[in-house]
Amino acid sequence: MAKSKGNPFPRVFVNVTLVVICLLWLIPTLGLFVSSFRPRDEIMSSGWWTIIPHKVWVTTEQFTPDPSIDRNGVMTFEGATGTFEELRKGVESADGDKRVVWIGNKRAGTVQVQEKEWSGAPATTLQNYHDVLAGKNVTIANNQEEAARKGEDMADAFINSMAVTFPAVVIPILMAAFAAYGFAWMRFPGRKMVFALMVALLVVPLQIALVPVLTDYVHLRLNGTYMAVWLAHTGFGLPLAVFLLYNYISTLPREIMEAAIVDGASHFKIFWRLVLPLSTPALASFAIFQFLWVWNDYLVALIFIGNVPGVQVLTMRLADMVGSRGSDWHLLTAGGFVSMILPLIIFFSLQRYFVRGLTAGSVK
Repeated sequence: MAKSKGNPFPRVFVNVTLVVICLLWLIPTLGLFVSSFRPRDEIMSSGWWTIIPHKVWVTTEQFTPDPSIDRNGVMTFEGATGTFEELRKGVESADGDKRVVWIGNKRAGTVQVQEKEWSGAPATTLQNYHDVLAGKNVTIANNQEEAARKGEDMADAFINSMAVTFPAVVIPILMAAFAAYGFAWMRFPGRKMVFALMVALLVVPLQIALVPVLTDYVHLRLNGTYMAVWLAHTGFGLPLAVFLLYNYISTLPREIMEAAIVDGASHFKIFWRLVLPLSTPALASFAIFQFLWVWNDYLVALIFIGNVPGVQVLTMRLADMVGSRGSDWHLLTAGGFVSMILPLIIFFSLQRYFVRGLTAGSVK
């Protein structure tokens, strides 16, 4: 007997829902990307979606109406009929090929005849990125030194963000991998209690620890240095890192560990030669989380580094641009996309490990 097929509606509904959610996330990103290449005047006069080929009304003829025409009644021009108020808004002809618009007042106004034409190629420019990435240029004029700010100097902020982010990702990954291996495969007194305390730190809000940590940094003279941010992100990221890596490392085959021990391998050698290569999905999964968290962080960097121009990260520079150039959308969109480039590269490079790392240990 043939098996009856299941109802396909749930699957179709899920797929359609996922497509809609993806579009809702992608449309703002696409608008940001397109706007970052548009000149300032076009951004101010039209939306980014106008780059899509479409027909627009173009004035092909303009004339002054005959003075004998009754401007208080119904008027007809080029097949379009309407009152003065209707013509001020624009009246299309019967065939829809033309539109007539009255410009000005009743007595001295003019009439424009418009026809639909396909819009041309949109204007694009790289000047927005130049203005955002460039720094200060110093020129010599009339034997006097004049400093002219040519850009927002986001190139230096980009380098500062990399100097903060990469160590703040590598350090907690290494520490958490060692700790997760110890919790999973080494037996010592209080192991379960220490692990429970470590996982319990996940519920501690970040904000309540900022002031005590800042006080300690001031005493240790670490405040205002990159080391302060590295240590802060390491401490705040370790509980999640240990939890994720423990779930994965604890599911590795016991036979491999036992065979390595029989061959005389030490715990360090087992960890370095076996556990780390096998834990690549979990390591990549946490690396994505930690990288996005540190790269997009504003609060921790602002408190522990300070708003000093020479050491500002991208989030600080973008916040300054919003305050000083809130109406310059051509610069804000370019700056916003500059801050997105590296996270997108990291995510798409490691995304094949992402789901595997997150679901590790979920099924025993």
